[in-house]
Amino acid sequence: MTTYLIKRLLHGIPVIFGVMTISFIISYIIPGDPVLALVGDFYDEETIDQLRNELGLDQPVIMQYFTYIKNTATGNLGLSFQTKSPVLNLIFEKLSVTFTLAILASIFASIIGIIMGLISALNYHRLFDRIFILISLIGISAPVFWVALMLIFWIGVEWRLLPPSGYGGLIYYVLPVIALGSRSLAMIARNTRAFMLDVLKKDYMRTAKSKGLSNFNILFKHGLKNLLVPVITIIATDFGSYLSGAVLTESIFGLPGIGRLLLNAIMQRDFPVIQGTVLFMALSFVIINILVDLIYGWVDPRIRDEIING
Repeated sequence: MTTYLIKRLLHGIPVIFGVMTISFIISYIIPGDPVLALVGDFYDEETIDQLRNELGLDQPVIMQYFTYIKNTATGNLGLSFQTKSPVLNLIFEKLSVTFTLAILASIFASIIGIIMGLISALNYHRLFDRIFILISLIGISAPVFWVALMLIFWIGVEWRLLPPSGYGGLIYYVLPVIALGSRSLAMIARNTRAFMLDVLKKDYMRTAKSKGLSNFNILFKHGLKNLLVPVITIIATDFGSYLSGAVLTESIFGLPGIGRLLLNAIMQRDFPVIQGTVLFMALSFVIINILVDLIYGWVDPRIRDEIING
């Protein structure tokens, strides 16, 4: 198992290096000058030159790139151009908000999605199943920002049931969680339905039914266990996207998370924050993918044997 983890970590190094390189290039491609964003409308050339020197922007781009790689390799993500705060501290300050949003959205999408998928599979081609197919198709097709705006307008503004935006207690997470998890919920439900329909056709399921086992035992003790591996893939992938920064959701609902931090950094041309948050997103995906493989091994002994022997 240790050998496998080391191999996976080594495979992740080229991915991280590529993301760092791309984020550095994109930072310099996006229109705008970070120095001009700092000084505003009133400035003189001497101030501009002094700031460029302080920020290291007067050096050749290739030298800035190698400095960035060297500093990042030692755990130094630099200082924000705007606030002069360490980028790593800014990320950790926002991480709790994004992490809470990601956890709640994953729980919401997973529980409701799996339950709806199972019920739909058990009612194959009945009224519930047909309604479910229509609703899930809408859920997959509807953009997250549109769902968010509809929730704000109807639930937050028209009916005044929940806060439309802002940051405070858990109640402020309800609408963002629904908006962010709606597409994942539909995906999980549709895949759960498809996998369960396939499982119900297996011989061991027919044998369990012929033994007189209840539908509950057949469904949860025999069927659901075989659904875990494919469903875990969807849940983990979606969680990685949430944790990497739900830029639109956090911005629309006014949540001070990593996604909003990245969006503000792009608007202010804050290169260190852009590069630091993008790197965090890449690391999140690499780590989550490794954890998912370990969960596979815990759920399915056959996969565990392949991991250990491989």
